[in-house]
Amino acid sequence: MQTLALRLNPGDDLRASVVAALAASGHQAGFVLQGIGSLDGAQLRYAGMPQPDALRGDLEILTLAGSISADGAHLHMSVSDAQGRVLGGHVCAGCTVRTTAELLLALLPGQRFTRELDPRTGYPELKIG
Repeated sequence: MQTLALRLNPGDDLRASVVAALAASGHQAGFVLQGIGSLDGAQLRYAGMPQPDALRGDLEILTLAGSISADGAHLHMSVSDAQGRVLGGHVCAGCTVRTTAELLLALLPGQRFTRELDPRTGYPELKIG
């Protein structure tokens, strides 16, 4: 395992940036071990829900973790709003960095992750190869 510290900038899309960082590293499998920072709104899909919910306003990233492949990422995150309320769920496109996001990635040399539609779940699920 190799690690990669990553800082995202204001305006970056969190999910797309994580996938791009994996591609730029030359690896085909990785994990986000942790992430903190701030967002200017987020798109989170809650357990059992078919569509993401749009969260508006300033948010603090409390936790961020998940798997990364060239096919995309499976990320979960918890955030707090200006009143300290905490929400969490599946990270969708549209989570925009407000001031910074600081992440630690674990890159897995020699591993290859892909995502394939699993008819049992209806989602593209991780395939380890």
